[in-house]
Amino acid sequence: MVKMTVEHDLAARFQGLKEAEICDEAGRTVGRFLSEEMFRRLVYKWANAQVTDDELRQSLQQPGGRTLAEIWSQLESE
Repeated sequence: MVKMTVEHDLAARFQGLKEAEICDEAGRTVGRFLSEEMFRRLVYKWANAQVTDDELRQSLQQPGGRTLAEIWSQLESE
């Protein structure tokens, strides 16, 4: 993802918007703007759709895992 910094005047135009369609001079859609709130809401909905509550419960009940020290040790040896 590319992070873009916009001038204050342009940034102010997006204040209070939840979403906006960004078009060029010819009216062609260049992209879409989502507020941070809307972006997070969509990402959370997508993530929740990837796994069921039952799958999460089963995963939490499974034994295993590693300590942070074990993970760091493996990363350092790679």
